[in-house]
Amino acid sequence: MELRQVEYFLAVVEYDGIGGAAAALGVAQPTVSQALRGLERELGVQLFHRIGRGMVLSAAGRALVGPGRQILRDVTAVRDRLAASGGELAGRLEISAFPPIAVGRLVELIAEFRAMYPGVTVRFSELRDEGQAAATIRDGHSEFVVTHLPLDDGDLAVEILGEQEYWLVYPDGTDLPEGPVHLSDLPNIPMVFVPRGGSVADEIEAGIRAAGVRPEIAVLSEHREARLPLVTAGLGGTLVERSMAESVADRTVVRPVVPRFVRPFGVGYDPERLSPAGQAFIELIRAS
Repeated sequence: MELRQVEYFLAVVEYDGIGGAAAALGVAQPTVSQALRGLERELGVQLFHRIGRGMVLSAAGRALVGPGRQILRDVTAVRDRLAASGGELAGRLEISAFPPIAVGRLVELIAEFRAMYPGVTVRFSELRDEGQAAATIRDGHSEFVVTHLPLDDGDLAVEILGEQEYWLVYPDGTDLPEGPVHLSDLPNIPMVFVPRGGSVADEIEAGIRAAGVRPEIAVLSEHREARLPLVTAGLGGTLVERSMAESVADRTVVRPVVPRFVRPFGVGYDPERLSPAGQAFIELIRAS
């Protein structure tokens, strides 16, 4: 297996096909196709299902993505360490972030990092399931994860970035007093919640019960990102991260809640596998 083959494979994944990969790499499409076929022959597996002109990762292909990215990071780290004494820091910084906290402080840190190290490219991807945060690092899919804490893996190091507060969001026109709303004073409006288990949803539900209210559940959605569209559609209220609540304040009724629901968030990483760029990123976090 050649490094070039791994690079071409990951480019096809990242750019959704051979055409996009070839354009990004600056090579001809047949060159990418031949590299993929050679890699499949050598590994003895099919990495993609060819459907018409499209390509979909096979199970073997999905299993190769994480290790493939780790291989490229390791090779890049070796090159960067050899060149570190002779010039500017280069390489690639890979960060997977849970969407509600992929704003604010994290964006400021990335902007500051890029200003200090313009030779480093940042790959900023979405962490859809916080339960997979530790696996994302262990399996090599990303060098860093940004997630709510605690991180369920004692072998990973954590740098705390801040805390995320949860606010009430109700459909436009809901009659609520100004200022924080106590849970015992929630309006008689159905709620949009996510299922219990492994999230702040358990704490919120326990707090509502302790306040002596039993709001009707309009929608129980496993898709966290669907909560705000459901609220704006008038189906009920919800509690979401403050950054998300404030993003729809112009078309909903948004209020802080008492008692407060707060969760810390931070950066998780494997300190034994940091690239030079990753080490510089951690140093920036600690300094700030």
